This record gives sequence, C-alpha cells and structure tokens, in this order.
Amino acid sequence: MTIKEILEFNLFEVGNYSLSVYKLGIILAIFAAVRLMLWFFKKAMNRRWKQRQLDPGTEYAIYQIISYLVWVMAFVFVLETLGVKITILIAGSAALLVGVGLGLQQTFNDVVSGFILLMEGSSKVGDILDVDGQIVKLQKIGLRASKVINRDAIMIIIPNSMIVTNKVINWSHQVQETRFKVSVGVAYGSDIHLVIRLLEESASEHPVCSKVSPSEARFIEFGDSSLNFIVLFWSTEMFTIEKSLSDIRRTIDRKFREHNVTIPFPQRDLHIKSSTVDFKQER
Repeated sequence: MTIKEILEFNLFEVGNYSLSVYKLGIILAIFAAVRLMLWFFKKAMNRRWKQRQLDPGTEYAIYQIISYLVWVMAFVFVLETLGVKITILIAGSAALLVGVGLGLQQTFNDVVSGFILLMEGSSKVGDILDVDGQIVKLQKIGLRASKVINRDAIMIIIPNSMIVTNKVINWSHQVQETRFKVSVGVAYGSDIHLVIRLLEESASEHPVCSKVSPSEARFIEFGDSSLNFIVLFWSTEMFTIEKSLSDIRRTIDRKFREHNVTIPFPQRDLHIKSSTVDFKQER
C-alpha cells in the first residue's frame, strides 16, 4: 500500500461521516499542539509574574480562562475535521439542548459561577475563606467546583455557585493582616495595670504577632465572678491561627502564675432555709 492509501484508509464509518488515518492524525496533532501551546504560555506567564512579583491567584485565573477558550476552539476544529458543521449541529439539537439545560440547571449555574470567580477575582487561589463557618484555603478553581482544604488538611469539593451566591468572608482580601483576640478573666482585687502588661507581653512575644501593629489589652467589664480582659493583636498567619491562640493562652497562664494573678472559677453560695412545721394530731 502507498502512503496515500494508508492515510485515506477509513478506520470506521457512521452514516455520512468517516474517520480516516489522515483525519485521526490531524485530531491528534490539534490536541498535541494545544497542550504544547498552553505549556509554553504557562511558562511565559510564570516568568513574567515572578519578574513583576504579581499575585499568583490572578495568574491562575488568567491561565484557566485562556485554557478553557483554547480547548473550546480545539474541540470546534476537531468537529470540523470530522465533517460536522457546528451551525447545523446547534440548530438541529436546539430542543435537546433546552431539555438538557433544564435538567442540568444547577450544573450550568456552577459553570457560570466558575467563570465569574476566575474573571472577577473576588476569591483567588491561595485565599483564606470562611465558608459556612469553616475556615478553608482555596486550592483550585475548577470549571464546575472548587477544591479547598481545611485546617485538618482535608480536601473539600465546593460547588462554585456556593462561593459566588452565599455570604463568604475572604480573610485574604485587600488587607494583609487580621486582628485576633484572646479573652481572660482575673479575680477581683487583682492589679489591673499588671494584668494589662502581662497580656500585652504574652501576645507580643509570640512570633506570629505583628511587629508593626503592637498588641493591646483592654479591661472590658466587671463580670459576675471576675474582671474580664481581652488582648488584641494583628497577624498574617490566618490559616494556622488556632495553634497560635493556644500558645498565647499558655503564655498568659504561665505569666499569671509567676506574678500570682488568679484566674477564678464561678462560685455560687447556697443558702438553705429550714422551717418547722407543727403537726396536730386529731383524735
């Protein structure tokens, strides 16, 4: 067989459509060219972003949008190679698309929400989010769902529409530091100025505490069994802050013991009133 005969050899035929060795080679070449082009594009973006020191989340969003568009164009070229006319295909399957659209309404909503996340930039890869009261880090924005990881290192799949339509707190948005607080009560009669100094020292000594924005302790109220204080500090370590809060509480407890500052526990006085009842025996 000649090369021309090999290239024109039909692997299979379905109605008026056939797949020859030549067409299969074109299809494989299109997919290989797309993957190679996206690989070079990603490398070029990485170098440019590192030089300008720009946000990696923005880089990821731009790459994802362009890759989706390129793959859609590649799919159209593949259909044209097979002899399928896109306009005729869309017109002929309009009713079917309506039915599929109604059945997959939530899926389409998630897909549109994914494009909104990528283009809007309100939540980007690497951001720390509060979703339904759970603190998570955004790992990947997919076409339908996003991957996040919580503080227990568990990967969670969240539909994109949940991030777009629900109330979500983005701890990484706009500001680099977030304020945290530790609450504590001390016994009545304690030296207030000493307590405030010990609280501020306990927070400032921890490495996650910001050196630019100093910690601040406040006397907030007279409680039922204690004088209540809070110590406020700023930190950029938002995702692992729970461990830091535990460390600061341990430091506060140690300093209070060293300076004889007592952390009271609730006490209640119970008064028992006795009464004498006279019983008369009737005969």
